[in-house]
Amino acid sequence: MNTSSLPRIAVLATGGTIAGSAGDASKTAGYKAGVVGVDKLLDAVPALGSVAQIHAEQIASIDSKDMSAALWTTLAKRIDALLAQDDIDGVVVTHGTDTLEETAYLLHLVVKSTKPVVLTAAMRPSTALSADGPLNLLNAVTVAASKDAAGKGVLVAFNNQIHSARDVTKTSTYAVDAFRSPETGALGFVQDGRVEFQRTVVRPHTASSEFSASGQWPMVEIVASYADASRVTVDALVAAGVRGIVVAGTGNGSMHATLTQALADAVKQGVAVVRASRVGAGHVMRNGAANDDALGTVSAGTLNPYKARVLLMLALALGSQGRDLQRVFDMY
Repeated sequence: MNTSSLPRIAVLATGGTIAGSAGDASKTAGYKAGVVGVDKLLDAVPALGSVAQIHAEQIASIDSKDMSAALWTTLAKRIDALLAQDDIDGVVVTHGTDTLEETAYLLHLVVKSTKPVVLTAAMRPSTALSADGPLNLLNAVTVAASKDAAGKGVLVAFNNQIHSARDVTKTSTYAVDAFRSPETGALGFVQDGRVEFQRTVVRPHTASSEFSASGQWPMVEIVASYADASRVTVDALVAAGVRGIVVAGTGNGSMHATLTQALADAVKQGVAVVRASRVGAGHVMRNGAANDDALGTVSAGTLNPYKARVLLMLALALGSQGRDLQRVFDMY
């Protein structure tokens, strides 16, 4: 086979369960994440040679629970540099599942290219019986090599489904179909080399986004509302100099009365406050379960608290404040 005519895909490894190893093949927990190098990951999938020419780089070797803003900056800038090259047609990032949805959405907002960027991961370590990583990696490269994937922003290929980075979230602690897009569903599927998209992405992203990976990450934290919530956490965050707070509210982003007062006080001190929901699906309506106009708060719409934090950090870094923050959340 003449491989020189195949698309050239850069595979950037960051660690995670897909690069995990355990001493017993029957173990799917209790393993060490991020210890298998990218070369070994690729060697486990010889079929990649018939899909693309692979350029591989080890960006990090971490458990994704330890993902940092500094690594986000490194990863985003490396992706931009690679996609600016004429000989790179797309990028695949191997990642841990724990914070994959946050990294994916961050890249969805800051990468400045219309070429495909696809994240993938695994729920079982590479040493496990029926490890899911090799097929997920093959499918991710297949998607990244597909011309149909261009212009759709950052994608997540997992368990034969293709998701938009904005919508996808982890929904199981153990199942191999752990990722879902609760409100909108998957964009399409990939199976046995076939890539099919059944819907598209309508909100601005990547090359049409106003954000970039500047390396400036304002301090934004998340608090939750629950029965008998206090104001201790909010007051401590304000005292620590936090720039923004995302609330994982109950129901439609509702907040305990004590917490509401603490957050209203935080807004008066210049802290941006965004209402999201801890429910896992649905949307938070502006002026719905709380009077955003009176409180000076922002509705997160359909973004979960963790993705709302990503967007709020980027918006604050860009200088957005006040009513402009609601525009940002309505748009992205």
